[in-house]
Amino acid sequence: MPRPITLFENLRAVPYTPFYLAIARGDWVREGIDVRVETSPAMNQTAAALLDGRADVSWGGPMRVMTYHDADPKSPLICFGQVVAGDPFILVGRTRKRNFRFADLIGQRLAVAIEAPTPWLTFQDDVGRAGIDPHSLRRLKDRPMAENVALFRRGRLDVVQVFEPYADALVQSGKGHIWHRFATRGDIAYTSFYTTRKFARRNRKTCKALVRGIVRAQAALHSETPGQIASQIGSFFPDFKKAALARMIKGYRDSGLWARTPALPAEAFTRLKAALISGGLIASDPPYELLVDAGLSNAFDEETQS
Repeated sequence: MPRPITLFENLRAVPYTPFYLAIARGDWVREGIDVRVETSPAMNQTAAALLDGRADVSWGGPMRVMTYHDADPKSPLICFGQVVAGDPFILVGRTRKRNFRFADLIGQRLAVAIEAPTPWLTFQDDVGRAGIDPHSLRRLKDRPMAENVALFRRGRLDVVQVFEPYADALVQSGKGHIWHRFATRGDIAYTSFYTTRKFARRNRKTCKALVRGIVRAQAALHSETPGQIASQIGSFFPDFKKAALARMIKGYRDSGLWARTPALPAEAFTRLKAALISGGLIASDPPYELLVDAGLSNAFDEETQS
């Protein structure tokens, strides 16, 4: 077996279920690699850890890779193997809302997720594409999601942008109703593996094994019941009841959050990049061919093509 590799997770979160499933099922072990998962000290330090050798590979947003290339076109960071295809964030409102439109947000006291740049950047891009000026929304003071949820419960907010478990907790309490799941936007290359070009070149077989292991997990994710999946990954979320975790998994899977294969299509990459540009996070147009290792992303296809 090759030397162990250190794989950073950005944070422990339900949207990353496919990765936890791969670990719990031993999918990477079956592919012959020893993967040691560590949690990054902070989301904005993950890429730096790859560059200074504290980690070999991470999972996280291609957004980070784009920002590094925007700042330095010679950045060595590359993405491969899409896992979370859609956007895991959810709009929860105080009243029931059918046939949601972004125009319904006008005049509402809105709080957005600020733990990373992507949730608001993709949100504002959707609003702009709907013909509404994002700056016209009544966006309240930025606070962490947990604080926004507490304010929502006290009636001081009308709509919050959150991910799980916050959305499920609000719905189950009877105080919140799901207005919109951003995953319904479609594939936007939300989460992939990323590493340095040097590591990918020197450890090609290991990176391909990471992808093939995720293929195994993706197959289980889309064939097994939410309850079965919750049972397998429950140890990663000891504070969640199995029924609650199963509900979250079902909601995410039904909305099309998780990719069915690790292919990272240019269209999805471009859609994410457009949101980052429209939101002012990046100013350049980093090319897909430079930032995405398509050969690794499609490693699962090699046997069927041979």
